[in-house]
Amino acid sequence: MTRSIRSSKMIKGRTIKATVMNVAVLALMTTAVVGCNRGIKPVVNDPVKLVQIAQPMSVLQPVFSVDVGNKKASKKDPLSLQVGYNTTQMVIASRGGDLTGFDKAGQPLWSLNVGDQITGGVALDSLSQTAIVSTRSGQVLAFDSATGAKRWQQQLSGSVLTPALISNNRVILSANNGFLHGLSLQNGQSIWQFATQTPAISIRGAAEPTLLDDRTALLATADGRLHAITTDSGLPQWSRRIGVGAGSSEVERMSDVDGMPTVDNNQLFAISYSGQLLGIDLASRQVMFLNELASLKALAVNSTQVIATSLEGKVVAYDRNNGQVSWESEALAYRDLTNPVMIGNYIAIGDLDGVVHLFDPVAGNIVSRVQTKGPLTNLQVQGSRLITQSTSGQVAIWQLAR
Repeated sequence: MTRSIRSSKMIKGRTIKATVMNVAVLALMTTAVVGCNRGIKPVVNDPVKLVQIAQPMSVLQPVFSVDVGNKKASKKDPLSLQVGYNTTQMVIASRGGDLTGFDKAGQPLWSLNVGDQITGGVALDSLSQTAIVSTRSGQVLAFDSATGAKRWQQQLSGSVLTPALISNNRVILSANNGFLHGLSLQNGQSIWQFATQTPAISIRGAAEPTLLDDRTALLATADGRLHAITTDSGLPQWSRRIGVGAGSSEVERMSDVDGMPTVDNNQLFAISYSGQLLGIDLASRQVMFLNELASLKALAVNSTQVIATSLEGKVVAYDRNNGQVSWESEALAYRDLTNPVMIGNYIAIGDLDGVVHLFDPVAGNIVSRVQTKGPLTNLQVQGSRLITQSTSGQVAIWQLAR
């Protein structure tokens, strides 16, 4: 009988997961991870110390903060429990399984526990007032976002590590066993499934599904590919490889795309763990540029730039049309950076100490900082507001100063 075994190790400061189908493959993986000598230890670089800003600007003002609890969380926790947020309400999940709804003023409306660890964050659909979360055991649950009443639940074959995409009456999820799912938003019924290749070893994490256009979802997978799939029926439209690993071992060939691809103004940008940053013109399907940078985080874009945070904590801004480097900064090296986001005219990036750094996109220097509590894994922007949730359970909302 075949069994699935999961193993986590550190490779140069990176967490990997292994799905091993037999003992022989497990032995091969162990050799690749630790080498032939038992005394070898992973290289760990100390986070760079922050330099004081000479003339700090006031960019963000705090408007809301709540602690949903997760005091024992690891700083290396890859889960990104994003907040479900719109102009009238928000829904916040904790890793312990608590789900709480708030009104637009930040007052709690309802609270419940789903009975399992929440792994997928919150997807919030304003039109149907539905909040979707997923759990460690592969359950997908839908709740009335105004009252907390449970609407349906569906069991998947694998757990989901990112928020769902809700579009065209479908709930679209990417499970960690390589299956993409399309469920009915009304009752959770499985409408379609799409199987992708699952490598023996990959990063623990996944890219959040996004929309390519009104009827097409774009999903990135652990084998380094992007898949364009119709949201209503799950029909594949095209597939393109982004990540290309090189080396003699499974570890060296890891090519995950864990950062959500970015679609903006008929251009597509994606980045891989194996070091490929790609810009594609969607009108012609031609590659605009291909640069070398490794990351597990989504990219940010503005009218002229693509901004990336690398595995080593480098922040790089590229010309979005030709890929030329506009500037790069090592001011946050080895600080376990989040994805960059644009908030107003600034680039916001979080780190392992709960600090959000604001960059000037033209000069590439840090002009402001705000402090929250606990390591940050993901930043969100809704209008003029920045939303953070730390692995320790601190949720904060910041308003762009006028």
